[in-house]
Amino acid sequence: MADLIRTSNPALSAKAFQGEGVGTGEAMTLKGTINKTGLLLLCAVGTAAWTWNIFMHAENAQSVMPLMLIGGIGGFIFALVTIFKKTWSPVTAPVYALLEGMVLGGISAMFEMRYHGIAIKAVSLTFGTMFVLLLAYRSGLIPVTQKFKLGIIAATGGIALFYVAEIVLGFFGIHFTAVNGAGPIGIGFSVFVVVIAALNLVLDFDFIENAVAAGAPKYMEWYGAFGLMVTLIWLYLEILRLLSKLSSRD
Repeated sequence: MADLIRTSNPALSAKAFQGEGVGTGEAMTLKGTINKTGLLLLCAVGTAAWTWNIFMHAENAQSVMPLMLIGGIGGFIFALVTIFKKTWSPVTAPVYALLEGMVLGGISAMFEMRYHGIAIKAVSLTFGTMFVLLLAYRSGLIPVTQKFKLGIIAATGGIALFYVAEIVLGFFGIHFTAVNGAGPIGIGFSVFVVVIAALNLVLDFDFIENAVAAGAPKYMEWYGAFGLMVTLIWLYLEILRLLSKLSSRD
């Protein structure tokens, strides 16, 4: 398993499958991973709809902030638990999806209140991007070479470092207004991040396919679905951010 393809998604890194040899039971399958991904999406949509409805009825961010805080902190904790305890993923992955859905529902409702129709556009673009890239990957239009993988990994790492630096510097009153604004720089940056997030899906597809071929144990279907969810959530939030910038220019 040591030669499994790397991905910039920490949940689906090469180390994730080290020591996860073929067990005595069933092996991981592509169909099983797809089914698990669908179940995690349903979990996230369920809690997202809940927080969405709460906000829309109250029309006040304070009505969902406690739920979003619980979802954000809880989701981060369960993500770490899932990464370090992969055998627990059949339980921790659905809990992660439920918690993250609470955050997504609140954020989406807030954006929807300001920019009508933005949420459905972001959802459509996210799933549309996923299916297009899946078709491109399966047809061989996007060759997952070593240079391609290293480029996406480097770009993703750079984006992560920038976001961390932005948060830390924000405490000292230093803000990147041009990057976060709706000007050419801000939109250009968001487009770049969306592209990198989308290309991470290709690495995830490739990694899961190779894990299946390597005979990973059955519970890794949940873990692979969890890793794919991490990327999809990131992509959705970045698309939502990009659309909000474009809408504010109208």
